[in-house]
Amino acid sequence: MKILLVEDEASVASFIIRSLTEEGYEVSVAPDGNLGLTMALNHSFLLILLDVMLPGINGLEVCRKLREAGNTTPILMLTALGSTENLVTGLDSGADDYLSKPFKLAELLARIRSLTRRAVPAAAENNQVITTRNGLSMADLFLDADEKTASRGGKTIDLTATEYRLLEYLLQNQRRVLSRMDILEQVWGIDFNMNTKVVDVYINYLRKKIDKDFEPKLIHTAVGMGYILKEL
Repeated sequence: MKILLVEDEASVASFIIRSLTEEGYEVSVAPDGNLGLTMALNHSFLLILLDVMLPGINGLEVCRKLREAGNTTPILMLTALGSTENLVTGLDSGADDYLSKPFKLAELLARIRSLTRRAVPAAAENNQVITTRNGLSMADLFLDADEKTASRGGKTIDLTATEYRLLEYLLQNQRRVLSRMDILEQVWGIDFNMNTKVVDVYINYLRKKIDKDFEPKLIHTAVGMGYILKEL
């Protein structure tokens, strides 16, 4: 239950440390981007809470460097910059979620639970799901439930924790149109508010990884309704 907090504001860090410790988490703190990057690369954490505005290198650069190094630890960005543009910028850097300051403790804990859970709610009754080798598949796409990995055409595909949960949910509900709100509630959690634009951002990430260089395309837009995973 180890969490890395990269935060230079002492009052914010103190509040988070106290709150998470009471919830049973063990919190390590880095007061600047350089130390945070080093700690994240050299130690294992359940989750990284990463402020954007940091001394040294900023949180966005820390996030990019971690993803470039192959680190897939879930990252929750913390920032006072809460516009949609900043949200997308944070997600584009490789973050899994984005929480604007000031925030309530209940919302922070909800985001942490959502990012660290590994089970996705079962698919709706009577929905056809192809299950093989303790995983899910469609065409030549395979999601390994034991190793938490994905592959297509025998080629391994690197996914972040959130991308994995999203793909798993799509596969569990393949050939069904899923609204953005359905996806948001099931993948990110029903107990907090987030702009549904984040769903579009992550669908785009998945398309680049599992569809761009493969045929047939599997992720399709149901105009005005949402998304569907199917073979044409």
